[in-house]
Amino acid sequence: MQYTALSAFCLFALILGGCHADPTPAHRIAPVEPTSCGNVKNMHQIGDLYVAGGVTPSDYPLLKELGIKTILNLRESDETPGVESAKLAKSNGILHVRIPWKGPEQLSDDRLDAMRRVLREAERPLLFHCGSANRVSAGWLAYRVLDEGVDVETAVAEAKTFGLRTQAYETITRDYIARQTKQ
Repeated sequence: MQYTALSAFCLFALILGGCHADPTPAHRIAPVEPTSCGNVKNMHQIGDLYVAGGVTPSDYPLLKELGIKTILNLRESDETPGVESAKLAKSNGILHVRIPWKGPEQLSDDRLDAMRRVLREAERPLLFHCGSANRVSAGWLAYRVLDEGVDVETAVAEAKTFGLRTQAYETITRDYIARQTKQ
């Protein structure tokens, strides 16, 4: 292969200057946009992340068509009696991760840590859901601030856009964020 002087110069400049491609994931700069998929409640898209409320059994094939690779589910199994969401996800080629909790008394540092870990590491596109997107908003808030560097007020406003209604979730998560940033 022959190199021209210009291509040699460009190669040299890349080596010296490093790669300047933007490593920022699409969801970091994407706005929160309402979207829909079947009967999924209160669904919003942020780049390659989706946040939502309840998912019905008939939604799983549609989520597969949408390209969802991972579902992070915060619902307790008794919230959807008779629905085996893990089996439905698996039969559609989607990884299903459940970190169940209900109410402010169960919103612990361990659960926030676990949600953040899945949001950071799981294959995307990812659907993050609970019953109404209220619980999801707490996990989103912690992830958005601590892992993506978004300021707290922006992340709170985003979370309120798609479902944050419980003041205790916001308070607990703000406290968690404050403690994590002091470490």
